Amino acid sequence: MIRRFCLYGFLKNQKYYEPFLIIAFISYGMNFALIGMLIAFREIWVNLLEIPSGAVADVFGRRKSMIVSFLAYIVFLIIMACGQQIWLLFTAMFFYAIGDAFRTGTHKAIIFSWLEHEGRSDEKTEIYGLTRSWSKLGSAVSIPIAVAVLFFSAPNNYSMIFLLCIVPYLINIVNFMKYPAYLDGASRQERSLVEVAKVTWRTLKYIVTFVPLRRLLIHAMSFEGLFKVSQSYLQPLIKFMVLGVPVLLYWNDQQRTAVMVGLVYFVLYLSSSFASRRAGKFVQILGGGVATAKRLWTLYVMSFMLIVFGVIIGYNSIVIVAFIILAIVQNLWRPMLVSRCAEVSDPKELATVLSVESQLKAVFTAIVAPLLGFWVDSLAKTVPQWRFIPVGVVGLILSLIMLLWLSLNTYKQRG
Repeated sequence: MIRRFCLYGFLKNQKYYEPFLIIAFISYGMNFALIGMLIAFREIWVNLLEIPSGAVADVFGRRKSMIVSFLAYIVFLIIMACGQQIWLLFTAMFFYAIGDAFRTGTHKAIIFSWLEHEGRSDEKTEIYGLTRSWSKLGSAVSIPIAVAVLFFSAPNNYSMIFLLCIVPYLINIVNFMKYPAYLDGASRQERSLVEVAKVTWRTLKYIVTFVPLRRLLIHAMSFEGLFKVSQSYLQPLIKFMVLGVPVLLYWNDQQRTAVMVGLVYFVLYLSSSFASRRAGKFVQILGGGVATAKRLWTLYVMSFMLIVFGVIIGYNSIVIVAFIILAIVQNLWRPMLVSRCAEVSDPKELATVLSVESQLKAVFTAIVAPLLGFWVDSLAKTVPQWRFIPVGVVGLILSLIMLLWLSLNTYKQRG
């Protein structure tokens, strides 16, 4: 089964469009504020669908939930390939939100159910880190394919990198059908919307009243949300750097951008894969979850400081290195977070708990993304060379707040 879990992650991350999505939006004539609103729209719908979708997975079956998710992703891909009109982009984001809502947390719950069934529950961080590393390896493999497709495509034509993703997604649906039936996790006799509502309410009540899980999810919201929002600016940063430097002039702008974005993301994904595979050992070496969280928040602070410094002195290469460090740190954080959620949650309702975690991240992204976009657009008009400084400033402030809060909680517990 571990091979099937790894195959799922590898195929899921054949997102040939992902390193170029924001660049595609810019080529459609969108500014950062509008891009932020598009992202917010997607996250709001993820937010609305997240908790009930997790409960649906826990009640009706997790394999069915995963199949629905990937069918929604395929609709998203078809719409994105069809046109550039704003209303089509918002429609596509709605289907992407359905896909995310039915997927997020569900497959992790499947993995942990299998580990419990096999008597290997103490390997949560290691196994999840292994499967996540295959996801990132899949992302790295997707890069040369995406670059080759874009290199030979007409300028501003991104349709093929969306349509090409449909093939691995269909293969993944077949992969889900081969999962054992007991991994559905639907042991309840009553399978109805009433039962879904009961599971949702019971899980929310548990999260609110159980302090360790509540704190963990607040940290997850901030950590994951910061990464998600900030990474949106890596693509345009590379594009502006490429267009501002006289290199590879025998290629057109799209070809130059595709090659440079591909190189940066290939390094980023390989580094992330390496980090995920070693997340379990990393936690053991540092002495547990809380100690690891402190060090990872500290690395976040340093990375955002590096972004601010790089923007101020005008060295975009420094900013790009900082983004890569953020990705490595996030891939050390994620396996630790998921395993800690599994430790303090009812296994039967783990998909719902992880859906709440993803929902909180969606709320954070929906609020911060448009505001950050407006700030970046404002600076682009007044101080264009500093347009990306808000990314570093917002990340630095929030990271410092969360690190301080974690340190204070640790101090109180010791006292």
